[in-house]
Amino acid sequence: MLLALLLGLTAAAANILGGLFILHREWSRQYLKYFLALGAGFMLAAAILEILPESVVLAGQRAYFFVLVGYFIVHFFEHNLAPHFHFGEETHVEAFLPDHAGISALLGLSIHTFFDGVAIASGFLVSGWLGGVIFLAIVLHKIPEGFTVASVILASGQSRHTALLASIWLGVATVAGVFLMGLLHSEVGYALPISAGVTLYVAATDLVPEVNREPDTRMALLVFLGVALMLLLGKLFHA
Repeated sequence: MLLALLLGLTAAAANILGGLFILHREWSRQYLKYFLALGAGFMLAAAILEILPESVVLAGQRAYFFVLVGYFIVHFFEHNLAPHFHFGEETHVEAFLPDHAGISALLGLSIHTFFDGVAIASGFLVSGWLGGVIFLAIVLHKIPEGFTVASVILASGQSRHTALLASIWLGVATVAGVFLMGLLHSEVGYALPISAGVTLYVAATDLVPEVNREPDTRMALLVFLGVALMLLLGKLFHA
């Protein structure tokens, strides 16, 4: 679990880096879009080819039910708590979101990032390979995630300091998920399929629609590259 914790901290740092992104405007935000596209393909492939089959091995047919549970947990909180936003896209201050919108976005994304930590730890409880795959799938969207929450906080009238703290909080939620699974490691048969559902939601419902909004052909190619990367890693390290 030490490795899971270290990688959870690394994923948390990526959230914070995303928050810093909004505070240093000279960086090109187009790179965030590329991370999203690559992450979308990699996450879909990881969820379907690796996490779901391992979940069925651990939990049998009931794994499919818990995949649905994971999917709809994130859907419920993002739909009801978080205002409408796009991953990796700046929500401009001129939008003048209501004061509570930033807090709502933070709460919704906190649930999401908490399960990121659960997923990383659950993967390592099964095997080092699965844990590494899940970590890579998650870290690819962590920077855009931190950027998104920071921009929503700014647009709701909060300070840049508060925006950075929001990104840090997402990192804390990720590490909390790792810690929880360290305490409840015997429940990995439930946690892993729930994590599969969360991963499917993030990839198919959050990330792929963002890719589809972009006319750039490179975005679509990066999705396929993400899938190919997952397949290549499987051939090289998990044959």
